[in-house]
Amino acid sequence: MATHDLVIENADFVVTSNSSNDVLRHHSIGITGCEISAIAPAGELQGKKSYDASGKAVTPGLINTHTHLAMTLFRGWAEGVDLQGFLERVWAAEGAIMDGPTAQLGTELGALESLLGGTTTALDMYLFPDSAHRGAVKAGLRHISGPIFFDFPGLDGMEWDARIEFARRWPEILTEIGGPKIPPYLMPHATYTCSPEHLQEIADIAREINANIHIHASENEKENADVAQRYSKTPTEILSAAGILDLHTVYGHGVHLSESDISTLANKKSAVAHCPGSNLKLASGITNVTRYRSSGVNVSLGTDGCSSSNDLDMWVVMRLAALLISQTQGPEKLSAADIIRMATIEGARAVGMGNSIGSIEVGKCADLIALDQIGRAHV
Repeated sequence: MATHDLVIENADFVVTSNSSNDVLRHHSIGITGCEISAIAPAGELQGKKSYDASGKAVTPGLINTHTHLAMTLFRGWAEGVDLQGFLERVWAAEGAIMDGPTAQLGTELGALESLLGGTTTALDMYLFPDSAHRGAVKAGLRHISGPIFFDFPGLDGMEWDARIEFARRWPEILTEIGGPKIPPYLMPHATYTCSPEHLQEIADIAREINANIHIHASENEKENADVAQRYSKTPTEILSAAGILDLHTVYGHGVHLSESDISTLANKKSAVAHCPGSNLKLASGITNVTRYRSSGVNVSLGTDGCSSSNDLDMWVVMRLAALLISQTQGPEKLSAADIIRMATIEGARAVGMGNSIGSIEVGKCADLIALDQIGRAHV
């Protein structure tokens, strides 16, 4: 019998999020190196070390597919405002204190908060991404980040040409920093802060370095109206024309998508990171999750940043997502298993890592959490 490096023994439940949605009773999980090497009934595996999971449920680590971790430093800073008011307040605060070391500190704090809540992977958009990545890697989080783009110098003071050069060096920077293997990303902020011409240039660079895209899109109705007034198009139409959607793309929010937008995203196999806590706080609207999913759009979950949702708790996100669907579409429209999948395997597929994380299966990374009976997460 093979001896595994670690055996998680006798879990009351193993919630696999596999293709069959299997929930196993009284099972053990063998881990060798960093991979799941066996799953078997309790008592059948041998390990050099063991972890007693009796009385616990073991699930895949949660995947937060839209956040701004360093904004833990601005928790509660923007209350009683909509998206536009939020940006005005928070950008002013960021301009006053944010630099590389501060971004690293805030991201390390946000990464620790995430891990304590059972989140093992986060798609994080923020200024000074190299510094932020160092902070997250130090904390032990699988941190998916990338250069952020604005037409203007922005709070980091970078001119456009410097942003492009930084983006070209991003894969090299990731190798230098180290940490868990992640796909490279480029992160244009939004269609109202990046011109169509610049978005096309970003798409070209992304193809050059084999990067994915993460961007805010259609977060509230005013954003859509402002973009339509400027370009006579929806954000999705702009992104499609610029070639962004020819790449693997994750929308932050995507609350207000037209039927044509939904069809485009489904055909392009792009994902929407649904952030119900942030959307409710900023009165951005309620995402039609069931409509998106039935059309073939992958919907994952995110917390957004602490200024717009006040926490990084993916369990709260799951609960809010479920309650909103129940209220607007009916309680039978989405099951608890569907919600769990949105926070695990669908999140993994959204960020482009569905083959390595997001479910409990032999050969996948051992990104696992154990939940005790009072709801504490052990990563």
